[in-house]
Amino acid sequence: MKKLADFALKQYGRIDALVNNAGVMPASRLSELRVDEWDRMIDVNVKGVLYGIAAVLPVMREQRSGHIVNLSSVAGYHVNPTSAVYSATKFAVRAISEGLRQEESPASRIRSTIVSPGLTETELLDSIGSPETKAMTNQIAGMGISPYAIARAIAFALNEPDDVSVNEIVVRPTALP
Repeated sequence: MKKLADFALKQYGRIDALVNNAGVMPASRLSELRVDEWDRMIDVNVKGVLYGIAAVLPVMREQRSGHIVNLSSVAGYHVNPTSAVYSATKFAVRAISEGLRQEESPASRIRSTIVSPGLTETELLDSIGSPETKAMTNQIAGMGISPYAIARAIAFALNEPDDVSVNEIVVRPTALP
């Protein structure tokens, strides 16, 4: 992330926005003890967000402007069976984003937005290795929203004027409760 930030700064002279949109979801019941998958979710979903922030925050503070958009999930608001660890990582993203907003907005004018998608038609469900969980997710296949809906939500937050901070956006498909 630091190399990417350095490249962007060299290429464009500033960093106006970061969209932290990496995540994995090898969901399973806790009793399956898929510890390696838990570690991977924590590394990507939590540490990845932190590393992204660490790469751009010093530049944005120096500029006294910038916008960091962190992708969470509706799972960061509600835990379902098989999603305890994934939900924990997305709760963490919400906490990190809110902490960033409180620490940076007033002084440095750096904005922080959390975008929490519901089921979205991406490859995210492909990372599920648990046969039981995979069977459950097959029942909702094809009911997700387009990734473009999430992109439009991100663009909305980024395009608001500097004196407006869109802190949180939840986007869900209408096909699911």
